[in-house]
Amino acid sequence: MAAQAQVSSIEALEAFRSDVIVFITQMQPVIDEISGEVTRLRLWLQNDQRSFWDTELRKRRRKLEEAQSELFSARLSSTQDSTILPQMAVQKAKRAVDEAEQKLLTLKKWDRELEKIVEPQLKQVEQLRGFLSADMGKAVIELAEIIRKLEAYTNVAPMTATTETKPPL
Repeated sequence: MAAQAQVSSIEALEAFRSDVIVFITQMQPVIDEISGEVTRLRLWLQNDQRSFWDTELRKRRRKLEEAQSELFSARLSSTQDSTILPQMAVQKAKRAVDEAEQKLLTLKKWDRELEKIVEPQLKQVEQLRGFLSADMGKAVIELAEIIRKLEAYTNVAPMTATTETKPPL
């Protein structure tokens, strides 16, 4: 066995440690952005779109009521030709109401599905966040300690042949 270890490149360890630090600092904003995008999507779905389609459904129901009252008035006037346009308006308004109701149902479905799909993925992202901040942080500290010890080791004078053969006192 050799009396001295062959430490060839402490600089390579220092470069690796620097690269790990750069990686950690670059990944933190990416993870934050992922979490932020999921939050924005959730808010858009639960608040913005829900509010929009609730309002749209009320508007469309009002238009349907107006079209139905116009049809009723046209029927009271008892002319066959005068009821065709109001009937078409009622049908169009009913389709619009049905569409808005369907959109609301779809939003509710998406909201449930989003939680099922995104929640496991977010847990993995949070695990990655923990790994980067805790484990990789410890790795950086450990690398710094290894580098310090290797530098101290390389600065120790090598043993000479005379000191190797002397028996301990």
